[in-house]
Amino acid sequence: MTDLERASCAIEGLDIVLGGGLPRDRMYLVEGFPGTGKTTLALQFLMEGVRHGEAGLYVTLSETGEELRAVAVSHGWSLDGITIHELSSDDALRPGGQYTAFHPSEVELDHTMKAVFDLCERLRPRRVAFDSLSEMRLLARDPLRYRRQILALKQFFVGRHATVLLLDDRSGDGGDLQLQSLAHGVVRLEQVEQEFGRARRRLRVVKLRGVAFREGFHDFTIATGGVHVYTRLVAGEHRLEYLRQLLSSGLPRLDSLLGGGLSHGTTTLILGPAGSGKTLLSLHFGVQAVKDGSQAAAFVFDEGLGTWFSGAQGIGLDVRSHVDSGRLSVQRLDPAEVSPGSFVYLVRAAVEERGARVVIIDSLNGYFNAMLEEQFLGLHLHELFTYLRHRGVVTIVIMSQQGLFGPMQTMVDVSYLADTVMVTRFFEIDGSVRKAISVVKRRAGPHEDTIREFRISSAGLHLGDPLRGFRGVLTGVPQFDPMPIQKPSEQGGDGH
Repeated sequence: MTDLERASCAIEGLDIVLGGGLPRDRMYLVEGFPGTGKTTLALQFLMEGVRHGEAGLYVTLSETGEELRAVAVSHGWSLDGITIHELSSDDALRPGGQYTAFHPSEVELDHTMKAVFDLCERLRPRRVAFDSLSEMRLLARDPLRYRRQILALKQFFVGRHATVLLLDDRSGDGGDLQLQSLAHGVVRLEQVEQEFGRARRRLRVVKLRGVAFREGFHDFTIATGGVHVYTRLVAGEHRLEYLRQLLSSGLPRLDSLLGGGLSHGTTTLILGPAGSGKTLLSLHFGVQAVKDGSQAAAFVFDEGLGTWFSGAQGIGLDVRSHVDSGRLSVQRLDPAEVSPGSFVYLVRAAVEERGARVVIIDSLNGYFNAMLEEQFLGLHLHELFTYLRHRGVVTIVIMSQQGLFGPMQTMVDVSYLADTVMVTRFFEIDGSVRKAISVVKRRAGPHEDTIREFRISSAGLHLGDPLRGFRGVLTGVPQFDPMPIQKPSEQGGDGH
C-alpha cells in the first residue's frame, strides 16, 4: 500500500510498528483493560485526521463529552473539528425508559445502532472511534446478536471511506475471538503491574491483514502530550559504514594495556567491586572523545549527578564544562521509572540525533533493575550492543560485582556480549589497600596480559608498572612469590 492509503495515528512509534499507519477504510479493534490508554490513543487518531482536513466522530456509550474534553485539556489538546456523540444521553438509554412489549435490550440496542448510522450518514466522517464495545455487549445480552450487530456495523462502513476504531475494555471474558475475527486489525494494550515502581505499559499488534508489521511487544508511556510508543529495537536495520579508529583514554599506560585504545564499533565491559574506579576509567574515554571533537553520552543509573560530577572533578576531569558546551550529555535515570524500551529510545536519540560516538552506561546493575523479565536480559542487551556496534559507537558499560575481596559474583554474566573486558580489583599488601587493573579479553586485537597497580588521586589516575612476583592479585589476597613464571615464549620449543 502507498502512503496515501494509510491513516497515520500521529504516534510515531505506533506508525512504525504498523508499517506506516493503518490501511484506510477498514475497521480495527483496540483492546485493553481500563486505564491502558485506549481513549487517549483514539483521540490522537481523530485529531490527526482533523489536521489533514478529515471529519472525525467519537461515539461514546460510557464516557461523557465533558470527561473526554477534560482528557484533552490534560494533554493540552483541542477537540475542535471532532464531533462527540453521547449515546448515553439518548432518551432510550435513560433510566426512566420503560418497555412492555419487548425486552429493553432489544429496543435499546436497535436505537443505539440506528442513532450511529443516522449520524454517520449526516456527517460522513473519515475517522470514527466507537467507545466502548462493552456497553454494546451488555445491550445485546446474547453473543449471537452482539456479533450480528458488529457485523452490521462493519458492513455499514464498507464503501463509506471511513477508518473505524472499536475500543473494547475486555470486561467480558478477557478476550473476544469472534470480534477479533471480524476486525481488519487488532491492537492490544497491556499494563503490567510491578511490585515496586510505576506500572509498565506495552502494546502488541495481534493481527493486521495484508500488511507487514513489527511483531512482539513494544513499550509505551502516557504523558502530557499523549501516547508515546517505543518501537522494539531490531539491530540489523541500522548498519552503517564507519571508520574503525582507536579511541585513546588520554592515559598512555592504560592505552598500552588495551593494545592502543578502544576500537570504534566495540563494547567494553568494566567489571569490579564498588569504589574501585570503574566510573572514572570510563569518564577518561568520554572526556578524551570530547577533546578530539566527538560527541559523548552518559546514562547514570546508580549515582546522583552531584556525586558523579564531584568524583570527576576530584581527579581533575572538567566534566561539567563539557556538559555545558553540549559536547557531553549526561542523563540520570531512575530504574523504578524507566522501561527497557524507553531507555533504548534515549540511547538512539543520543546516537542518531546528537551524533554521540561514545556511550557510557553506568551501570548495568541499574539497567537490570529496569527490566521487565530477567530471562530476556541477554536478548535486550544483545540487540542494544549490536545496534551500537553497527553505528560505530564506542560503548562502555560498567558492572559492579558483589563483594570487596575474595571471589566476586555478578548479577548476570554478560561478558560474552562484550568485545573487551577490563577487571578492577582491591588487594591488600603491607597493611594497605591497593587497586589493580587488567584486561582479560579483547577481540579487536592484542592487549597486555599484565596486571598493573593503579591509583586515584587529585592529580588523576596513575597506572604503575606490571605487578611482578605476586600470585592471587585478582583474588584480593596476593602472595609474594619471588620466582618469576616463565612465559610460553621463554620455555623453548614452539611456545604452544
